[in-house]
Amino acid sequence: MAIDHASPFSLKNRGDMGGGEYEEEVENQRWPPWLKPLLSTSFFVQCRIHADAHKSECNMYCLDCMNGALCSLCLSHHRDHHAIQIRRSSYHDVIRVSEIQKVLDITGVQTYIINSARVVFLNERPQPRPGKGVTNTCEVCERSLLDSFRFCSLGCKIVGTSGGYRPRKKHGGCGGDDGGKKKKKRAALKDARYESEDSCTSTSGGSSDKSSVVQSFTPSTPPPTSASYRTGNKRRKGVPHRSPFGSLIVEF
Repeated sequence: MAIDHASPFSLKNRGDMGGGEYEEEVENQRWPPWLKPLLSTSFFVQCRIHADAHKSECNMYCLDCMNGALCSLCLSHHRDHHAIQIRRSSYHDVIRVSEIQKVLDITGVQTYIINSARVVFLNERPQPRPGKGVTNTCEVCERSLLDSFRFCSLGCKIVGTSGGYRPRKKHGGCGGDDGGKKKKKRAALKDARYESEDSCTSTSGGSSDKSSVVQSFTPSTPPPTSASYRTGNKRRKGVPHRSPFGSLIVEF
């Protein structure tokens, strides 16, 4: 395996380059040289070289050559190289933890079990807003996460651990700025309602004579009595009564 894990101590002196160039050089040395090209590669497309073959879908990547996605037939030219397989879940690229953790530190990235295999996502997945009760989100894209993780994908970890990146402020785990504004608005309305109720109470207390004259348009419901309970029950069927005209005899 010819993967280059260059040490950050082999950098040039800071005085020989500008501040921006130095920071960029440090960021490049923090990660393997194949990681960023891997995350920007489009997989699961048809191979241009083996387009007529049966298995020409590009789902492989060579960490040594870094020359784009490869199909299974292209691996014959990379026998002595380290190639990894990219898989897909819900139209997003993933890679098995058993493969990536051998060459990359994935600490802090949430893992998932898909088809009985533990995987990590390569890039972030858009999410409109976190679900209810979410207490932990990705520090970069704010996707819902378990409490023990910081990032949802390898791409978010690169962005979130860079020197110039500042994580977004958490707002109660979900809702963001909109949630905070809504809470403040509800609190203001609540205070205004309480103030209006207090003012109405003081006004009614000062004019008790007038309030005693005004009556409500809707009469209050009288308390239930024993008679009302009896009328509401179903009447029992008693002894039948014959018609008073049944005993009359009509003579012609």
